[in-house]
Amino acid sequence: MAKKIEFIGLETIPEIKKGDDIGKLIVEACEKENVNIENGDIIIITHKIVSKAEGRIVNLHKIVPSKKAIEIAEYTGKDPKLVELILRESEEIVKLTSEGHIIVRTRHGIICANAGIDASNIAGTEDIVALIPEDPDSSAKKIRERIMELTGKDVAIIITDTYGRPLREGMINMAIGLSGIKPFRDYRGKPDLYGYQFRVTIIAVADELASAAELLMGQGKEKIPVVIVKGYRFERSELSSARELNMPEEKWLFK
Repeated sequence: MAKKIEFIGLETIPEIKKGDDIGKLIVEACEKENVNIENGDIIIITHKIVSKAEGRIVNLHKIVPSKKAIEIAEYTGKDPKLVELILRESEEIVKLTSEGHIIVRTRHGIICANAGIDASNIAGTEDIVALIPEDPDSSAKKIRERIMELTGKDVAIIITDTYGRPLREGMINMAIGLSGIKPFRDYRGKPDLYGYQFRVTIIAVADELASAAELLMGQGKEKIPVVIVKGYRFERSELSSARELNMPEEKWLFK
């Protein structure tokens, strides 16, 4: 029997509002679309619907920029209200450019542009933006526990966002929160096809699954915020965090 991994995009998730029960809505969508949730499934969720449910949507008109935000806005050419929001969501500024780039380390430890703040797929205007969930791992755990409560099935959850990467063009989906799955597959100390022993190879499976799911989710009008993954054998964990995917600064080769 051929080995295969199946990715199923859910198309009947409704428009999400603050306070919505994401786990329940996923279960209901699976029932409508005849998708059975089974033990070992991985449920991949775009952070946008999680942020909406958790009330992490901000109207920039309500933001009062600080002096620092105004100074950075003048240098970068960005909206000072957006800059203020970026600063609030960040631990430190990594890089500023006069071409409009603000690269920061978010409070989640992620190095990215604009602290992950994004207006796409929110309200059709640049004035309404989504923030990353306060604690994506906690969000993933709550959704996982709710789905397990409703179905009795032991699943894993990965919450994703889309980012650019150093020295590579284009963007990919990455894991920013997870529950029930180790983010890595560790090959160190294991032999390859010819007996050579791996010394440094660790595969970021959570990011790879997130990227594969984005092929269904898309960035436009696809309306597929949730993807069910079946057939992938992963290492389970109740203690793992997506923060493990953030490289410590002392290991950076480019600064």
